[in-house]
Amino acid sequence: MRYLMKQPVLNEELSNFVLPLAHFDGVALQARDPRRLAAFWQRILPSATFHPDRLVLSPGPQRAHAEKIRLLPTRTIGDDPARVHFDVRLPGPDPAPLLDAGATLVREPGDDPWWVLQDPEGNEFCTFAAVDDRPAGVFEIVVKCGNAHALAFWWGRVLGGSVEPEGEAAAVKGAPDFPWDYMTFDPVPEPRTGPNRMHWHLNLRDPDPLELVKLGATVLRRPFEPMPCDISDGHWLLADPEGNEFCAVPGKRDIPGQRARS
Repeated sequence: MRYLMKQPVLNEELSNFVLPLAHFDGVALQARDPRRLAAFWQRILPSATFHPDRLVLSPGPQRAHAEKIRLLPTRTIGDDPARVHFDVRLPGPDPAPLLDAGATLVREPGDDPWWVLQDPEGNEFCTFAAVDDRPAGVFEIVVKCGNAHALAFWWGRVLGGSVEPEGEAAAVKGAPDFPWDYMTFDPVPEPRTGPNRMHWHLNLRDPDPLELVKLGATVLRRPFEPMPCDISDGHWLLADPEGNEFCAVPGKRDIPGQRARS
């Protein structure tokens, strides 16, 4: 008789025994005018510094080192402005300062108690009024997807942390080096229509993404192969099981039994 074993779920207890396959290292955002977009997002990221030579917003003091935004110059912007987006906690009761800075109001609070805004290039993000003494700024990144639970557990295996289902949605919490409270996966019926405007960067544990590919990732581009709107070409471009792109920098960890590369 064959016994079927359930696939292990990456909860807090199990995550102590499983090394993450990668560590989160910020996001990249397509931009027609990187400097203008950086100036806007500096108003949201507390004390962030813009490096015009690298087109990167780096985190300010007392902020997580992975809270960075890379601005990718491009003429062709993705179709969906909200497939991957930020949720932002405001420093005050409403987003009036952001509207004055160039944001556009998409939706007022209603059944959902938050504002939906667009930055000066049309990227949507959600804003929540200040609560208690919680710090202002980004507090989660949201990924719209088809199967939220499956994708959350996939990313929980890659990044570590625990997975918290909430209805049909789910979130990864407590992943090492992840700079925000949650990486949330929100189910929607609409399929992806093309590359996301925002993607994220990882530092791989291993020299190549073989373990991620075994889990279901797809290789879209190898290091140093040509790619549009690329700032650093020494990384892999991959896609998760639902096609969400992410960049992965090779790690230096030695794998037992693997020969050194020439």
